[in-house]
Amino acid sequence: MILLTGFEPFEGLSSNASWLAVQEVAARWTGDDRLETRELPVSFRGARQVLRSAVAELAPSLVIGAGEAGGRSAVGIERVAVNLMDARIPDNDGWSPVDMPVIAGAPAAFFSTLPVKACAAAGRAVDVPVEVSYSAGTFVCNATFYALQHLLASRPEVRSGFVHVPRSGLSTEDVATALLAIVRAAVSTTDDDRVAAGTLS
Repeated sequence: MILLTGFEPFEGLSSNASWLAVQEVAARWTGDDRLETRELPVSFRGARQVLRSAVAELAPSLVIGAGEAGGRSAVGIERVAVNLMDARIPDNDGWSPVDMPVIAGAPAAFFSTLPVKACAAAGRAVDVPVEVSYSAGTFVCNATFYALQHLLASRPEVRSGFVHVPRSGLSTEDVATALLAIVRAAVSTTDDDRVAAGTLS
């Protein structure tokens, strides 16, 4: 069972690129594994609650969250989630936490358990710009990613991680093509690629 999530619109927009792509992936899905999708609220509290309920209900072996990011030109496979909420704008509940932990007393960070480099390579192989990212921000996407990794920290049999998609600049079809390749790579890859994907800064 695979669980793939995206987010509802926020900042007054009528759609969210992540949810549009997730719906397109679901329409194209032909894998042997069952694929379930959920649309999460852009809410620090609400997103993790919906995600926790979905994981409990579905008992997936793979969970991939997708979120929208402005200012990016490539699909970004996030490598690390940090225990920090620092909102530049309010979430859809009107809450703007500043310098607060996602989960009090929990570790400073969690890594993705996806084969991130293999997933990035799979996305690039379908001619879509895909990169490994080392910052998921400090808004709802990062908080949800962190809450997911915290939830599954004691369940190594469940792979999980997060992907950011550009708000604009790539078509829904291209983003979905990359996301579909990423999901398939996460299902089929046992050991991640041993290639450099670091940054200079």
